[in-house]
Amino acid sequence: MKFRTLTCVIILAVLTIPTQLIAQQIRYKLIDIPTLGGPAAIGQVDGQGISQFINNPGVVVGGSDIDVPDPFCLNPGCFTPHAFRWKDGVLTDLGSLDGASFSHATSVNARGWITGGSFMSDFDPLKKQPVEHAVLWKDGKINDLGTLGTGLESAALYVNNPGEVVGFSTFDTTPDPFSFLGAAIHAFIWRHGVMQDLGTLGGRDSFPAGGCNNQRAGLVAGASTTSSGESHAFLWDNGTMTDIPTLGGTSAVAQCANNAGQVIGFSNLTGDEGCNTDNGCAVHTFSWDHGTLQDLGTLGGTSSIPVWLNNNGEAVGGALTTGNEEVHATLWKNGQITDLNRDGDCFSFATGINSHHQIIGNTFNCETGTFRMVLWRNGSIIDLNAATASDSKLFLIEPDNINDRGEIVGRGVPPGCDNLDLCGHVFLLIPCDHAGNQQCEEHSDSARTAATKQRHAAREFLDLSRARFRQPHQVSRARQGNYILSPK
Repeated sequence: MKFRTLTCVIILAVLTIPTQLIAQQIRYKLIDIPTLGGPAAIGQVDGQGISQFINNPGVVVGGSDIDVPDPFCLNPGCFTPHAFRWKDGVLTDLGSLDGASFSHATSVNARGWITGGSFMSDFDPLKKQPVEHAVLWKDGKINDLGTLGTGLESAALYVNNPGEVVGFSTFDTTPDPFSFLGAAIHAFIWRHGVMQDLGTLGGRDSFPAGGCNNQRAGLVAGASTTSSGESHAFLWDNGTMTDIPTLGGTSAVAQCANNAGQVIGFSNLTGDEGCNTDNGCAVHTFSWDHGTLQDLGTLGGTSSIPVWLNNNGEAVGGALTTGNEEVHATLWKNGQITDLNRDGDCFSFATGINSHHQIIGNTFNCETGTFRMVLWRNGSIIDLNAATASDSKLFLIEPDNINDRGEIVGRGVPPGCDNLDLCGHVFLLIPCDHAGNQQCEEHSDSARTAATKQRHAAREFLDLSRARFRQPHQVSRARQGNYILSPK
């Protein structure tokens, strides 16, 4: 079915919206974080909805191109990526393990500990590229966290505030044609210098979900194959892995857990046998709270998917509307789904919610072609491009994280760039009420939203959205099959 003037596959989310646009009531200092010498930078390299790569003290981490070609061409521009750390105007190349040139950072905790991955000098014959190991940057040093068993590969998704690292690793070298690492994968938690295998729900593989707000110690959400061949979400709590059942289908994925042990995720429904990336799989958002599973439903369409969960139990995501004609922003709170879409917008997308109910996201108006990166705060909607100084050069496209101070990180494009992946930069927005007056004197004007930038931003937004719904979570790409939120 046609989505008004566009045919797309997307999903999104935001907070309560008034029927009319409320005047800008907040301004931001925009910091364009430079690259490490190459053309592009990436924040959270594993995708949105995985973990915090800005902490409350304002440390930003991620991956950036250096000015060296990558012979394996793992990034769109075929430049070698390095992990970076930015704090108070100082950009640091975090380097990589000895003998390697590739690294990336995935999260930072309140202590400033940073997780990620680094290539090694060894070569993986299954992946046909250098071996990657999970790493932890702590006190200025890179630490190789190793692998499980005799496995060759590992990667770290996030580090929680107590200092535990959660990730995944191969545990042997037996070829597995269904694994993107070439061999079977288990989730792990690394603490006190020891990598612990979290096991499975009876099948061969398990995979951790995102950390979102870097939840408390000893708690990991994820998904695992079962002995019957299905894939179920799980919650691992200090040594005990609990099977979270599906909503009647054969596959479910946990997206996040919070400090209270609540889990948000999405699941196939009864009768899902045979659905695939060609014909689409109906999926519903679910919540699981200490043994209680609830289908959080849709906005009248076939599917919904959550992106982020905060410690107040509020989740954001998106859902198809009646007839699968549009995707509307949604907020799930106390088991209820709320349609948060603004009149005239046919698509919207939320990527994070902090503990103060502030949500970042995107909106797109199919009638006018207007694209915005926005913040919903206290019932008002704020165009974040218009909330920066008028001489700001970066056009903001992708909002990724918001911390509890209201600081926002994401990616945007500088002048002359029309491809976020090839030449995009990471940005940091600091609310002017605690950034001081520097670079906060003037609002932006209409020049910041010129037609050419609108077109480029809209294309980037739609491309990012399509990619999300081909692969809504890393675990689905790895083991769960590719869900597609699309009209039948």
